[in-house]
Amino acid sequence: MVGDTPATRDRILTMAMKLTNFYRISVMSVAALLTLTQGAFLFAQTPKESPVQLVRETVYNENKGTNGGAKFMFLDRRETAHGSQTKLMVETNQATAGILIAVNGKPLAADQRQSEDARLNNLANSPDELKKKQKAERDDSRRTARIVQALPDAFIFEPDGTEPGRQGVGYPGDELVRLKFRPNPRYSPPSHTEQVLTGMQGYLLIDADKHRIAKIDGTLFKDVGFGWGILGRLDKGGRFLVEQGCIDGKDWEPTRMDLSFTGKELLFKAISIKSSEVMSDFRPVPENLSFAQGVELLKKQSTELAENHAESRGDKEVQKLDPK
Repeated sequence: MVGDTPATRDRILTMAMKLTNFYRISVMSVAALLTLTQGAFLFAQTPKESPVQLVRETVYNENKGTNGGAKFMFLDRRETAHGSQTKLMVETNQATAGILIAVNGKPLAADQRQSEDARLNNLANSPDELKKKQKAERDDSRRTARIVQALPDAFIFEPDGTEPGRQGVGYPGDELVRLKFRPNPRYSPPSHTEQVLTGMQGYLLIDADKHRIAKIDGTLFKDVGFGWGILGRLDKGGRFLVEQGCIDGKDWEPTRMDLSFTGKELLFKAISIKSSEVMSDFRPVPENLSFAQGVELLKKQSTELAENHAESRGDKEVQKLDPK
C-alpha cells in the first residue's frame, strides 16, 4: 500500500485512538445527560407527596393550631332567610365576644345599642354564663376537629390541577392544590358526627407549602342518616363551604362559611339550615386580652362606629340642604 510506512501506521493508530476516546467520552456525556434529563423529568412529574399524604399532613397542621396565639377583632356578617346581622367580634384568651352593630344593613338605634351593652356586661360579670359560653365554643371546636381529622380516611382524593390564592382564600398569588374527593367505601364512621361524610363529595384547595386548607366545598349526593337514622336524616343536595385566608402573612382565619341543609331530626322535626357568613376586616389585638377587656373594646368600637355613621348621615343631610 502506498505510504504504508511505520511512521504512517503510527499516525493512523494515534488518530484512531483519539477518535475512539472522543467517541467514548461523547457516549458517556450523552448517557449522563440523558440520565440527568430523565431524572429531572421524573422529579418534575412525581409529586412531592401523594394526595392523601398531603391531606393527612395538612389535617395534622390544622388541628395542631398554628396561629401561635394570635388574636383578632373582625366583622362577621351572617345572612339567613330571615335577614342579615352584622357583628363586631373579638377573640380573647377566654372566649370570643361579639356585639351586634347592624340588622339588615342598618345600624342599631340608641336603645338597641344600650341593650347590647347590657347583655355584654351581664356576660362579662357572670362567671357561670361565661363558663357556658366557653363550653359551647369547646364543643363546637371538638366537633369541627373530629370532622377535619376524619378527612384523610373518609375520602378518596384525586388531583384536579391548581389555582391561585386570592383575598380570603389562602394567600393572594400563592399556588393552591385542588383535590377532588369522594367517599371511601371502606371508611366506617366512629360516631354520628362523622356520618355526614359518607354521602359527600366535592373538592379541597390546599396550600401545599404551608399545609393549610384554603377551601373545602362539599355536597351531599344522597340522603344521609345520622345517629344510624335514629337521630335524623339530611337530604340529598345539602352543601357546605368553608374558606380560610392568610390574614397577615402567617396567621390563618376562617373568612366564609355557607351552609344549606334540609332534613328531619328525630324523624319528626324538620331541619332547615341556610346561612351565609362572611368574616372580614381583621385587626390584631393583644394576645393576653381577657374577656372583660374584650367586651370594653367592643363597646368602645361600637360607639365609634355609631358616631361615625351619624356624622356621615349628617353630612349627607347637609349636602341635600346645601348642594354647594
